[in-house]
Amino acid sequence: MFGFGGRTLALAEKHRWMPSSQRREFAVIKTLANLKPEECELTFLPLKNPKQESQKTTRSKLKRDSSNHFDNVDQWQSIQGLFLNISIMAIPCLCSMAPKGLAPDTRLDNGSMSLIAVRNTSRADFIKHLKRYGSLKNQFSFPFVETYTVQEVKLKPQSTSGWADDSSEENVKVDSKRTPMISSEKNYPWNIDGDLMEASSEVNIRVHPRLITLFGVTTEEFDDSTVKCSCI
Repeated sequence: MFGFGGRTLALAEKHRWMPSSQRREFAVIKTLANLKPEECELTFLPLKNPKQESQKTTRSKLKRDSSNHFDNVDQWQSIQGLFLNISIMAIPCLCSMAPKGLAPDTRLDNGSMSLIAVRNTSRADFIKHLKRYGSLKNQFSFPFVETYTVQEVKLKPQSTSGWADDSSEENVKVDSKRTPMISSEKNYPWNIDGDLMEASSEVNIRVHPRLITLFGVTTEEFDDSTVKCSCI
């Protein structure tokens, strides 16, 4: 996660002396209070046909896919602007805070990821979007939320000045509706599966399908909203 998710984790890591539950709540509230967008460019390779992609299992097809990945330059798409949060996920991430998952439409058998881009909006609308994760309603049914099924994503921050510390007093009086994050630092925080990573330039995220062979008798889709896991 980049943007709100990354800044929340970065702030929580600075307060590790607090109990974990209080630390998370404090970081979320503090980041929401100083909510600011990130100006960046997203370039991604869409997954054309997920059903067909999940049936590619032979070695010859795998080699062809690998070569075509670099040949299909025309299929790349690009969006840019101010974003409050960007999530790139290969699994649904079911948890108690999101019964349907953070990315409920993802699958493990088609070589895809979910790209969820939340464009700049008011703090009130962004909070409504976050609250939807804890219910059974569609958290993506907002005009400022865009979702894509992709094979690869390149995220490039447009501001060269990097990430500003949310606890800085000088950032409180900034108009978050129009002003991107600006600081003298050059690193942007990322939330990578609960671990903090900082990057100063373009980040490339790609699915590497069929690296692991799984064996099983039957597969079933589990649609129980009460299922929980510790994925975040």
